[in-house]
Amino acid sequence: MSITRRIAVLAAALIGCAMPATLPANAVVGGTEARAGDYPWLAAIGTTLIFPRASGQFCGGALIAPDQVLTAAHCVEIAQLLPQALTVTFDRSDQTSRDGTTVNVTGVRLHPDFRIETVDGVDVPHHDLAILTLAQPQNRPTVPIAAPFGESATVLGWGGASDGDLFNTVLRRATVPMVSDTDCAAAYPGSFDATEMVCAGSTEADTGEFDSGGPLLVDGMLVGITSWARGTALAGYPGVYARLPASF
Repeated sequence: MSITRRIAVLAAALIGCAMPATLPANAVVGGTEARAGDYPWLAAIGTTLIFPRASGQFCGGALIAPDQVLTAAHCVEIAQLLPQALTVTFDRSDQTSRDGTTVNVTGVRLHPDFRIETVDGVDVPHHDLAILTLAQPQNRPTVPIAAPFGESATVLGWGGASDGDLFNTVLRRATVPMVSDTDCAAAYPGSFDATEMVCAGSTEADTGEFDSGGPLLVDGMLVGITSWARGTALAGYPGVYARLPASF
């Protein structure tokens, strides 16, 4: 899941450039369709300046307070310049529909230690977390946050379900195995930092591009935010998530 591609796309949107004709992307692999109504806190972050579907969705997020959505910093870094270009949509399973509630964004706050390093050709974001401030507080459940635990987790997203797909219009859900810090450090030497990252995924189930910012859930609690990896569902390279809880 390339980080720089997504930043470039959003930057182009905010300055009015056209999207490249081809943009390879992958997403929830090995999953099944899901209902957004089962996750009322699940946010689709979008910009209709460039993406054609109803919400302009390009990343995910999670409502953690009535007016705050937690997402990946690499999704919205450039949007600090123009937060009004972003919207957040809840309760929309199919991103080509007009269902659900769409809210404007008034502010973007990145983790103060967020940065991206390139290691062995892979963009590695550190402290990959951001909070979006919503124009109107939402009267809906928020998701509880916990430190990573357990042997398996649930991931959610709207990205394409196979190589070459840009998006999947319908929300998908997959169960992914949690990966130990030791195994993840061995997969990503010099990149993985257990103090701020956690790994999950396999060749059968994984997240990818356009799932970024979405949730890693264990027993209904948010333990991570989809961040980066070397490819999607590649043997020996699990998905990497921003570890929670984190305060900033």
